[in-house]
Amino acid sequence: MLSLLSFTALMAGIASAAPAAKREMSPDGVYFPLPNGFPNPSQDALLQIQLDADGTLPNGPPPPSLSPEGATNLKLIALNELFEVAFFNELVYNVTNKVHGYDLGYGHEYVMDALKAITAQEELHALNANGALKHFNQQPIEPCKYAFPVTDFQSAMALAATFTDVVLGTLQDVNEEFAKNGDFGLVRAVSSVIGNEGEQEGFFRLVQKKRPSAQPFLTTSVRDFAFTAIQSFVIPGSCPNINTIPLRTFKGLTLLSANIKPATQNLKFSFVQADSNTNDYSTLSLVYINQQNTPVVKALQNVVVENGNVVFEAAFPYDEFVMDGLTIAAVTKGAGPFASADEVAAATEFGPGLIEFD
Repeated sequence: MLSLLSFTALMAGIASAAPAAKREMSPDGVYFPLPNGFPNPSQDALLQIQLDADGTLPNGPPPPSLSPEGATNLKLIALNELFEVAFFNELVYNVTNKVHGYDLGYGHEYVMDALKAITAQEELHALNANGALKHFNQQPIEPCKYAFPVTDFQSAMALAATFTDVVLGTLQDVNEEFAKNGDFGLVRAVSSVIGNEGEQEGFFRLVQKKRPSAQPFLTTSVRDFAFTAIQSFVIPGSCPNINTIPLRTFKGLTLLSANIKPATQNLKFSFVQADSNTNDYSTLSLVYINQQNTPVVKALQNVVVENGNVVFEAAFPYDEFVMDGLTIAAVTKGAGPFASADEVAAATEFGPGLIEFD
């Protein structure tokens, strides 16, 4: 076990890993099948995945039935887990081979041990979701081709922390959908995954020299936001059966502000003008979802059209709502008011924009 002193030194060494260009593990975006055969590992390979993950696939009896919304939940989970398996396998490759920007110096082996376990755990999450779909005669989700916008260990950790926060928010929505549709037998297993993802998030935050826990009540999300966000890492047209997931894909919202500090301020965003259904931008609003609070609606300010993009600002009321951790931004038709993230998603035209700091 690391002492406090050595752990502090380890974190300092990791935080100073120099940004650099990386060598792609899969320059063509094809990650699967993995060397262990995943997503269709042999029984021997599965046993090794379980050993690496420090645990096994659930072996209890499945629930007697699955609702259509429950099937959508499992498909979204499988889509996300396949993306995460690809991301973490590339990260393990880069750290293992000490690709420039991924040589962590002191603490390298500790980080490798953690990442290998996380990768195996994500493989089990994906196998569990697709296995449940197969059990209920649903088509399992197949992997896509991916491209990850990271250039070094620290950018990889920042991205992992952000998409894990989105997952933690979305699994809240997944469990609510299971409960509303009578899929009670799946709530406990998904809740156990929420705990596992939370433990992973604590690690991602720690190596960024942040407190392990971000918020007392983690930011909620909805399935459509996660579905859209996952596709930002997918090479277009490369997903064999993503069309079997009946969720919405929103038009893109770009956060233009950089190096955002935790303070009340205006933030700058943009979206593609041709994607808009209106030229009257006063009919649109910018909505923030943070923690478990009622969504915050703000007017679009200083709207201009530049090079085919609609560029605007919106107030970010950090001090009023203590908006630490993850904030999800969306451009909606109308100004609400919106009582929940679900109501925001129903009115969303562009999104999600992901803002994270603390």
